[in-house]
Amino acid sequence: MTQNTDQDYIEQIRAGNVNAYAMLVTKYKAMTFTLAFRVVGNKEDAEEVAQDTFVKAYKALDSFKGTSKFSTWLYRIVYNTSLDYIKKNKRVVLSEHIDEINESDIGTMQDAMSYLEAKEKKQMIENALLKLPEEERVLLTLFYFEELSLKEISEIVKISYDNVKIKLHRSRKKLYHILKNVVEPIYLNHGGRK
Repeated sequence: MTQNTDQDYIEQIRAGNVNAYAMLVTKYKAMTFTLAFRVVGNKEDAEEVAQDTFVKAYKALDSFKGTSKFSTWLYRIVYNTSLDYIKKNKRVVLSEHIDEINESDIGTMQDAMSYLEAKEKKQMIENALLKLPEEERVLLTLFYFEELSLKEISEIVKISYDNVKIKLHRSRKKLYHILKNVVEPIYLNHGGRK
């Protein structure tokens, strides 16, 4: 028995089997929520954005041409829906402004992270991501958590491949700086030295 592909489900939906859409929703609900959460920064809002995304995607399914992967197409919808949600609700997502980041600080932060339990690391990273501007959160999420290629990210956020590389590098450095401020005191308390 072969596994149905996204395209198989899309063809079934276009042929009138609306239940096939539930399979796509099940497959992509976690990644849709994750990306929405990274942009809007709130669980309840992210759930609403994820639901809106699936409704919009279903209504626009006939416009899906298959020139990119379905997941890339869906990511673009969730990203735009998230941005629209923020604009509509006139929410300002707070971010830390970081002017100077030293490459040597990154090594210290990585050593300190080894002292933390996996759950603490995950929560710390989640909190640090929320301190970044939405575009930077999205880039880091798509690249590191969703493991998308730079080309796919470029298609989703509608910026050039080279610009994605540059922004991703800068975002990663900012994230390290934020984490360093949290982790360094823990590292020092465990006998580490600066």
